[in-house]
Amino acid sequence: MPRRRKSRKFPEKEPEILPEITTQCPLCERPLAPPANRHHLIPLSRGGRGTTTVLMHKICHDKIHSVLTEAELKRSYHTIEALQQHEEIARFIRWVAARPPEFYDRSVRRKR
Repeated sequence: MPRRRKSRKFPEKEPEILPEITTQCPLCERPLAPPANRHHLIPLSRGGRGTTTVLMHKICHDKIHSVLTEAELKRSYHTIEALQQHEEIARFIRWVAARPPEFYDRSVRRKR
């Protein structure tokens, strides 16, 4: 008689909290246009499962992760207001404000 495979039971996925539908990037406050990314306010690697995500421009998202470590994001920069207060990110926001919403510059992703 052939052996039967045991059926595997996979744990249920946690429901993902979707970002609010928005037409504006919460970081730079420009109109949202592709490419856009979801940013976990608390990084997944630091226990951010099930936490709030926000939809933002890819260039804004890349800038956040090029400037701050995931530990810093969890500890001090887990709100949009805190991110906007960071000196280097505030300087970036002033710079990107003059660009069109669909602007993307690959050089923004440089690590410190």
